Amino acid sequence: MEAARERQSRLTKPAGSLGRLEELSIRIAGMTGMLDPPLDRAVVFTLAADHGVAEEGVSAYPADVTAQMVANFLRGGAAINVLARAVSAKVVVADLGVKSDLAPTDGLVAVKIRRGTASIMRGPAMTVSEASRAIEVGRALVREQLAEGMDVAITGDMGIGNTTASAALVCALTGRDPDLIVGRGTGVDDAGLERKRHAVREALRVNAGAIAKGSLEALAAVGGLEIAGLVGVMLEAAATRRPVIIDGFISGAAALAAVRMAPAAGDFMIASHRSHELGHGVVLDELGLRPLLDLDLRLGEGTGGALAMPIVRAAMRLLNEMATFDEAGVSNRDEAAR
Repeated sequence: MEAARERQSRLTKPAGSLGRLEELSIRIAGMTGMLDPPLDRAVVFTLAADHGVAEEGVSAYPADVTAQMVANFLRGGAAINVLARAVSAKVVVADLGVKSDLAPTDGLVAVKIRRGTASIMRGPAMTVSEASRAIEVGRALVREQLAEGMDVAITGDMGIGNTTASAALVCALTGRDPDLIVGRGTGVDDAGLERKRHAVREALRVNAGAIAKGSLEALAAVGGLEIAGLVGVMLEAAATRRPVIIDGFISGAAALAAVRMAPAAGDFMIASHRSHELGHGVVLDELGLRPLLDLDLRLGEGTGGALAMPIVRAAMRLLNEMATFDEAGVSNRDEAAR
């Protein structure tokens, strides 16, 4: 990071004139331990699972949509597929807990731990053992992609009901009131929003004992299988010094859990965007991350992460390909003062 900062000071521009791109390049140099790290092979981890709380009327879409969207991912027809193609990223689609059986299909990573979670309003979503297994699945997915040369991890998700689970997890980890965190998710009306708030309050009440034990227990109590899988993706990517581009609210909730478990993991995270979802700003503040984009996105899948990829690459190209004052024969500010 010191070497990157020193080079930034010698590039042919006024100091600080590239703003947050300079800060981003310095951070990525620190993450990777390289001034010019390869960032060509980005992988979007779009993890899918169902949520028992979806049966409580907290989503504008039926739970069947999770499996239907997985099929759409595999056909290449979803938003994340389009954006991944635009930025030359690979999409890994994994079933960690879709309720229905998915037919074996090229491109589907079948790692189902259970058929969806239980309703968080009535008890824990899953056992601690199941949450730990989901984390390990996420880590294993990263290891598989590292063997193929992955340079950057991008987090994505699919699961009807997962904004409710994520809101409950954020409240559990931060102590914030649900009114500050629970948003409209897939676009529920006022009555749906009130049901979501009630669901989160009830989940926090019935799972209070488990939540008090620690972050892993909180994740198991009110989280989701795809959220736990994303925790594993982030931890493994960070452990292997790969930048992790965090998508929106669901990925943010997973990032918060990951940082609670391993604080150093936060140093490897890049916030791609500020989601339109109500509680995402709180998540970013807790993580100490500033988003690169603010486009009112609330889709998930890894879409915001993919959109941030050109900015990440551009930051490093500027650091490495711009001429210094000496190389360009341009007088710098200090020489003008003399």
